Amino acid sequence: MTRAHALAFELARRPKEAELATNEALRVRVQNDLQKNLSPVQISGRLRRDFPDDPETQVFHETIYQSLYVLSRGGLKRELVKKLRTGRTLRKLKNSTETRRGRIKDMTLIADRPPKAADRAVRGHWGGDFIVGKDHKSAIGTVVERKTGYLTPVHLTPGCNRVDAVHDGFIRKMADLPDLLRRTLTWDQGVEMHRHKEVTIAADLAVYFCDPH
Repeated sequence: MTRAHALAFELARRPKEAELATNEALRVRVQNDLQKNLSPVQISGRLRRDFPDDPETQVFHETIYQSLYVLSRGGLKRELVKKLRTGRTLRKLKNSTETRRGRIKDMTLIADRPPKAADRAVRGHWGGDFIVGKDHKSAIGTVVERKTGYLTPVHLTPGCNRVDAVHDGFIRKMADLPDLLRRTLTWDQGVEMHRHKEVTIAADLAVYFCDPH
């Protein structure tokens, strides 16, 4: 059963190939702009401006950074790191990702999220949050649909610990949505999403985690 659950999780989260490794035209455009000393944020913004109706010709700035710094991402030439204004050979975060990762196993970070989710190009990509009331005596979940900005509360069963409450509440809420409105859920690295694998399988919804900073 454990092996079956692991396989179901891998299939459900539908990993994508690196955007810049598979889209040659986009990769050439990004590399040329980096050679001109444009920052990843500027490149991402210009692509959205130049191709507002073509998500396949857009890329999130974090994806550019990941393609440069992480060899496994592939796509961009490593020597282009020198073109970044920071001049660093490794990107430094305010908090160590590896330190925080120990809290939740098998996280898929936001850099691997489909570009359409970041660009709000299609419906079905959600951002979730866990809100604790005064003196930690109450809590509620929320989800916001990224394209429309539609926000809806998620009822959490009173008396449950936060991990089980978030697990049960978000499965109930998200599993009831039509397939086209159930694509991804992005969360911070709070321990309440410790059972994210089960949420992915039960709700058929890929869960991504924000960077620590």
